[in-house]
Amino acid sequence: MTLWRSDKPLLLASRSASRQMLLREAGIPFEAVPADIDERGIQRDSKLTRPGEVAEMLALEKALHVSDHFHLRWILGADQTLSLDGKVFSKPAGGAGAFKQLKQLAGKTHELHSALAIVRHDKPVWRSVTVARLTMRALTDAQIEKYLDETGDKVTSSVGAYQLEGLGVHLFDKIEGDHFTILGLPLLPLLDFLRRQGLLAV
Repeated sequence: MTLWRSDKPLLLASRSASRQMLLREAGIPFEAVPADIDERGIQRDSKLTRPGEVAEMLALEKALHVSDHFHLRWILGADQTLSLDGKVFSKPAGGAGAFKQLKQLAGKTHELHSALAIVRHDKPVWRSVTVARLTMRALTDAQIEKYLDETGDKVTSSVGAYQLEGLGVHLFDKIEGDHFTILGLPLLPLLDFLRRQGLLAV
């Protein structure tokens, strides 16, 4: 028994473990086909600076990249940007980059913009951007170093050097916004779109 009504699974243009987990737990069959694109190069060429626009553009680029090989499938692209005082952050480069990002974020409130885009027949058919605000605790250098020692290299896979679903939750005082937005896959607007397309039974 499945809620999914299409004869082929959704294509997810991402290798993100958290996005795959969320789809799996929501009962959406999918195949992960990561889009290997030059995100920073595309961002520079686009001249976009607003974090929500950057996230939406990259989510769409990822879906379009995968659609080159799967024209008839429903393809989901996703991207997330972190911004603090107007500055857009990228994933940290190594432990030193993670330490630097956490120093900048500590004691302040930053925003996560999570964007989704769906492409079919090589054309965008739906886009969505949601925002969450997260307030990080004031942290000493020793606390940051201890956190990085405990988490290891996996912190470099996420912008901001944290995963809220793991040890990263210890870094925060306050969170405002949808939990799925923070994890990088805003499920409620996505499910609403899939339902309106007749792709879900519930």
